[in-house]
Amino acid sequence: MAFRRSRTAGFAGYSDAALLLARLVIGAFLIWGVWDNIQSAARMAEFARFLAAHGFPQPKWMALISVWAQFACGVAFVLGLATRWAGLVCAINFAVAVAMVDARLGIRGAFPATSLILFGLLFATLGAGRYSIDAMFGGRR
Repeated sequence: MAFRRSRTAGFAGYSDAALLLARLVIGAFLIWGVWDNIQSAARMAEFARFLAAHGFPQPKWMALISVWAQFACGVAFVLGLATRWAGLVCAINFAVAVAMVDARLGIRGAFPATSLILFGLLFATLGAGRYSIDAMFGGRR
């Protein structure tokens, strides 16, 4: 029996474009999600109170760290810069969110943060792909 090529095998040639699209969407989502906290001290304080209510130590510092980590990861994903490190930071940030907050919400409630853990791990393991600053400096794969 002769080996037959899968009808979807041709899609493999688009993996770098798929990584670019995923990076742009996830990066933009992360930036959008924290922009109000960056622009407004009141919103940052509200987030700190939320963290305090969920038992986080040093909630003011944790709010700052989480917001700026998400923002930095978002920018890194969009640019494809230090993508593997940003993916690791993203995965850790949202693993803490799931463990401390979202796990109580059930599968539907935890799905967004869990998805961001998985995307973070995807970017940490695969890198940014061909269409990135990382690739320009030799860190393609």
